[in-house]
Amino acid sequence: MSVYELIARLPEIDKVRRMSRALAMLDAVLSPEPEYRYFGFDSRWSPTEETALMRNGSGDEYSIVFSPDGAIAQGFDHESPLSPWGRSPAEPWPGLFIGVPDSLAPALDEPAFLHHNGDRKVTVCFWRTPADERWLCGPVEGADKDGADWLFKLLAEGRPEAYLTFAEDYYEVALELDAIAHVYALMPLTEEVITALNPEVMLKNLKDDIAEIGYPRP
Repeated sequence: MSVYELIARLPEIDKVRRMSRALAMLDAVLSPEPEYRYFGFDSRWSPTEETALMRNGSGDEYSIVFSPDGAIAQGFDHESPLSPWGRSPAEPWPGLFIGVPDSLAPALDEPAFLHHNGDRKVTVCFWRTPADERWLCGPVEGADKDGADWLFKLLAEGRPEAYLTFAEDYYEVALELDAIAHVYALMPLTEEVITALNPEVMLKNLKDDIAEIGYPRP
């Protein structure tokens, strides 16, 4: 699944935002230590922006910045042939950013999403404004190897079952689908749901995470 196939499967901006919030909340319950979480969500990224994040600890990542102007996503698969590290000088793959709206472009230069030397870490990029009827991307050749197929897999599938499969493998625990579906629906957390996901965590332990993620409060 290249970026072209991915953007054809993604739902509208608000549903991507909701799923991103749910993924971050689930990871917060399953991984009390933030540095070991796969997904994150910062509802206070700026006065007007929220950001969904993925970091797998092996150099692969993505970010999605949500704002009143729409949303723009960047993903980086460090093994992709589209990686800037395979080019001299290191620079983004041709076509990645062609067509990015001026209103969303500042996110591309956000220091938090750049390599420490200032280079952009991107192999896939797509965006959507409130006026767009679908997600868009630039004219990228070789996009079938851009990493979009697995970087954004859970957002494309959009089902609690997909997270269940991912989390049982990643965290090596058995989970209850009903508890995951509860969070996917962004229903307020209960002790029962939290215990079903991680018996070592209590609702009071998640106060700060709930606030950061912007998850509905109990």
